[in-house]
Amino acid sequence: MSGMRVTSVREAYLLAAEAAQGVVESPDVAVSWDRPSCLPGMSVGELAGHLARSVLQVEWFLDAPIAGGPVTDAVEYYARLIGTDDPESSLNVGVRARSAETAAQGHAAVSRDVAEVLARLATRLVDEPGDRRVGIRHRPGDEMLLDEYLRTRCVELVVHTDDIAISVGRPSTDGSPAATAIAVDLLTAAARRRHGDHAVLTALTRRERDASDAGRVL
Repeated sequence: MSGMRVTSVREAYLLAAEAAQGVVESPDVAVSWDRPSCLPGMSVGELAGHLARSVLQVEWFLDAPIAGGPVTDAVEYYARLIGTDDPESSLNVGVRARSAETAAQGHAAVSRDVAEVLARLATRLVDEPGDRRVGIRHRPGDEMLLDEYLRTRCVELVVHTDDIAISVGRPSTDGSPAATAIAVDLLTAAARRRHGDHAVLTALTRRERDASDAGRVL
């Protein structure tokens, strides 16, 4: 991957996706597919399905039509999320439903699909132009520049790769430092946009006075 002539975001995304692929394909995940994960209400298989979609959706969205509407950036994508801490919010119910739909295909099929799509993306992302847009199918009307959307996928990949590792008894590790750096920058910016700088400063320095949980975005 080091010789790829792509933006740093694209390279970081692909490296994080490779790490996620390795976790999804692992025997530990296969034997734990129907067991509870570390996330309430989701099995290991459903969590793996959710992780897999951060690879599969990139290709789906690249192939979807573009309406040419307003462009949303990655910070706004996360800043305007509602109900992240409520398991029964429409956001989380939708995530679980889509994850279960993917997981229902089984470990072998999900692993195969991720490997095949990632192989195509490794080539395809080299050629996509900088102004390439994608439509966000689960948010009708929303469009993002490809690299902005890949920033959101870096968040999902590093967070949920770690979730799966914990769920199957592996140690928590940072297997994708470049994507993790993108995720930290993005989520910090989203917290600032959602809560304001003073609230985020309080969350980072005086947690006992953090009444709004301003340091948490997801």
